[in-house]
Amino acid sequence: MKKIISIIVAVMLIAGSLSACSDKQNSDNKQDSQSVSNNSGTKKLKIVTTIFPEYDWVRTIVGENADQLDLTMLLDNGVDLHSYQPSIDDILKISTCDMFIYVGGESDKWVDDALAQATNKDMVVIDLLDILGDKVKNEEIVEGMEHEHEHEDEDHDHEEDHDHDEDHEHEEELDEHVWLSLNNAGIICDKITESLKKLDSANADLYQSNLNAYKEKLSSLDAQYKTAVNESVVKTLLFGDRFPFRYMTDDYGLSYYAAFTGCSAETEASFETVIFLAGKIDEYNLKSILTIEGSDKKIAETIRNNTNTKDQKILTLNSMQGITSTDISNGVTYLSVMTDNLNILKDALN
Repeated sequence: MKKIISIIVAVMLIAGSLSACSDKQNSDNKQDSQSVSNNSGTKKLKIVTTIFPEYDWVRTIVGENADQLDLTMLLDNGVDLHSYQPSIDDILKISTCDMFIYVGGESDKWVDDALAQATNKDMVVIDLLDILGDKVKNEEIVEGMEHEHEHEDEDHDHEEDHDHDEDHEHEEELDEHVWLSLNNAGIICDKITESLKKLDSANADLYQSNLNAYKEKLSSLDAQYKTAVNESVVKTLLFGDRFPFRYMTDDYGLSYYAAFTGCSAETEASFETVIFLAGKIDEYNLKSILTIEGSDKKIAETIRNNTNTKDQKILTLNSMQGITSTDISNGVTYLSVMTDNLNILKDALN
């Protein structure tokens, strides 16, 4: 992968240099899209983000100073973080940007090679998992949840099983969905603001003021989540789907059951999983089954059909992994999605 990215970057840079002479002749009439200037004549900051929450946090902190910014969201067509691979254009944008923000973790293994070939050696790089440190959690396997090692080596003897378990411990993946915690969002926004102030000290006061106002909104929404959970009788959620919401449930002391982990690529649940989850709905007298955005809801419907009452509502929480440029144009923000999720959560816990 590293060799491939190196070749791609080299080819792009050569192509850029060959076209430079031609472009220079028309410089009075054209501007290179990679070095757009604002009205004051200063060069725009080029910031590249991988996912929507990062993108929205940056534009919120920059606020009215948006004309100082050339902001890119790489996953802007609803591509899932876990299956995304950068295009040639994506690699070039990263190579020359002033700030690059990404999640980190298993899904972003490609980033190391991309950064190694970056032409801007002064680039500010923000890795969300690195910022959060010991607040980052491992993916959790709860009772009844399907996972890739579930049916392996069933006939091993005790010693072999012990060794096998140790191997699996080393293979644990970090839960990358850190943005689904309002507390984490505040910490990450602190870091983004700190970095913006260094890159653009002339507007440091504006960025700090915007951060302070935004963190008040985050705190207010966090308080609403706490109130909703404290006032609810039900403290358990059940997902007939993947489960990327561990950070949210841990923040508010909720328990959960789910068909798959948050990073799972599975799309079909086994009969045993369906029956187990249906049994938990009956046991806890749950009135809702949750899914995530983009789900066809077939697993949730099958679970419902195997409960005693068969009348549970199927509700959808938004993990923000499929938000597109069109959604952003239509006014979707991190806070609006988390507010919508709060309303769904209230319904699920009713």
